[in-house]
Amino acid sequence: MQRQSLIQKAKMVEEVKDLLKRYKVIGIASLHKVRATQLQELRKKLKGTAYIKVVKNTVMKRAISELGIPEMESLTKYLQGSNIFLFTDINPFKLSLILEKSKVKGFAKAGDVATEDIIVPAGNTGLSPGPIISQLGSVGIPTRIESGSVWVNKDTVVARKGEVISQSLAAVLSKLGIKAIEAGLSLKVAYDDGVIIPEEKLTIDLEEYKDKISEACMQALNLSLNAAYPSAENIQILLQIAFSEAYRLALNATIPSPQVIRDLIMKAHLEALALSSKIPK
Repeated sequence: MQRQSLIQKAKMVEEVKDLLKRYKVIGIASLHKVRATQLQELRKKLKGTAYIKVVKNTVMKRAISELGIPEMESLTKYLQGSNIFLFTDINPFKLSLILEKSKVKGFAKAGDVATEDIIVPAGNTGLSPGPIISQLGSVGIPTRIESGSVWVNKDTVVARKGEVISQSLAAVLSKLGIKAIEAGLSLKVAYDDGVIIPEEKLTIDLEEYKDKISEACMQALNLSLNAAYPSAENIQILLQIAFSEAYRLALNATIPSPQVIRDLIMKAHLEALALSSKIPK
């Protein structure tokens, strides 16, 4: 029986080694608080994009050790707790974004950690007066009775991001129908063809990134215009600037040309009128 177990483990190690060699990106995510239904949906969503597999940490450590790739061995320090591994060839930042977008809101349970500030909004709870009033009060939610229903007086923060949710708060949020916990996979780390990218560097604020790119493009455009460096993006503006400067030069230097002759005549006419007004009749 023990020999069969060893054979099975060796077979698993070889399978993992093959995956590590086949894919250039390996992502490690924690399985803590992740529901089976969410994993099933994620497998469907990532089908053809990433191969998802639950592997024991001991098996993964042995597979990495036997491959003998120094950069990959840095992954072993992340092999704590229950993990799931994602094998893919897509950009690790894209993989992280897919996982973030796949997260769903669910009801909190006692012991869950708030993934963001939890706010109970002001308004009608739709609940009849009774024990719910004291339950709401026990978690710091101010209430009143109006038209036969319990109302929350004002928007109330009942838990800050990172705080552990108590049994009483979880029960209150459930009764109010508030799905306060964001559940799903988050990458702890990604290995990208020899580079280790930790969780904090995988998180991208797309809107902030877009703003930075827009600002960089604008600065680059201004630099190219000031340096009169022609490119496909600025050539039209450069031609407009050149035309405007050439026009002003021709006008100030009184150089007749088809483009300025009309304005030169008008300028001369206005100067003549100004001169005539100063000559005594």
